[in-house]
Amino acid sequence: MRKLSILMLLACISAWTFAQQAIWGGRPTVSPEIHPDNTVTFRYFAPKAIKVQITGDFLPSGIADLKEGKNGVWEFTTPEPLPSELYGYSFFVDGLRTLDPGNIFLSRDVTTITNIFIIGGGQGDLYKVNDVPHGTVSKCWYNSPTLGIDRRITIYTPAGYETSGKRYPVLYLLHGMGGDEEAWPTLGRATQILDNLIAQGKAKPMIVVMPNGNAGQKAAPGEAEMRDEQQSKTMEGSMETSFPDIVKFVESRYRVQKNKASRAVAGLSMGGFHSLHISKQYPDMFDYVGLFSAAIMPNPKVQSPIYEDMDGKLKVQFDKKPKLYWIAIGKTDFLYKSNVEFRQKLDEKGYPYIYRESDGGHIWRNWRIYLSEFVPMLFQ
Repeated sequence: MRKLSILMLLACISAWTFAQQAIWGGRPTVSPEIHPDNTVTFRYFAPKAIKVQITGDFLPSGIADLKEGKNGVWEFTTPEPLPSELYGYSFFVDGLRTLDPGNIFLSRDVTTITNIFIIGGGQGDLYKVNDVPHGTVSKCWYNSPTLGIDRRITIYTPAGYETSGKRYPVLYLLHGMGGDEEAWPTLGRATQILDNLIAQGKAKPMIVVMPNGNAGQKAAPGEAEMRDEQQSKTMEGSMETSFPDIVKFVESRYRVQKNKASRAVAGLSMGGFHSLHISKQYPDMFDYVGLFSAAIMPNPKVQSPIYEDMDGKLKVQFDKKPKLYWIAIGKTDFLYKSNVEFRQKLDEKGYPYIYRESDGGHIWRNWRIYLSEFVPMLFQ
């Protein structure tokens, strides 16, 4: 009996050890390690590798070599401190791209999954989950009669919404090409930005609606039938035509202020394109419009009533005097020229707008900054 008890104890210890290895990944390799001076060390355990590299948006050249140290752990430390920001990275091990097994924080950009980390002490603090009241993020479904399908949508309600009894203004926030209803909450850190700005008193409490801008998709990859992931109607008028379905759903299910002065629409890239054309198509719907690195004109081959008589629709929109028309783009963005031309059109007609130009190109780093600057201007 004693021998059996000892064997059972050893079996339990073995099982517990195996479970711990499964939970913690086996080897305690710390990566990334953010140092007090904001330099960062990355480590990767690969004792049989010949070459290990790191690629990330914090690297001037885009890629760097790790050096092999003791016990098969490869290591790289940034030569300079990193500014406060959210960063993404991944490894190459003998040419094979892989994630950091020491870092559970991930984000998906279209079909690419990367590790992320945040440097605090500045802009990056807005992207952190801080000790402030938190809003609620719902992943729900609505019916679009225009498109003839049920579709998934992400909706943020601010802290206190459930018990306040108040009605709130609404920001409709749209993603770019290849994104979906998961893009702004994950890559854009929209919920953290809203939580933090509202807690700081820099933004009014608001509801943020983040739909899927691919009108042929029901939902993000993995959230609906796989065949729907290939049926993405994007910039041919379907999203703009069906947009009132979204507004109707939100205003029938949530306590919102149902007037132009309490609605905003903004988006990045394709979402900026949608915001531009939605806001001019429905000039009584939105008083606040934000174009972040926006595409401007449709493909010449596209035929849709949405894109007809652009000058006439802009005139009607600006005659109704929107409270804010905000345009932002990076100096090296591939859409920079088309934004210059669009602003020239607005200037020629004397249509008022605010312009924000930043460094960098067509990147999430800019779009997170634009959102953090745009939101405090809303509903004032």
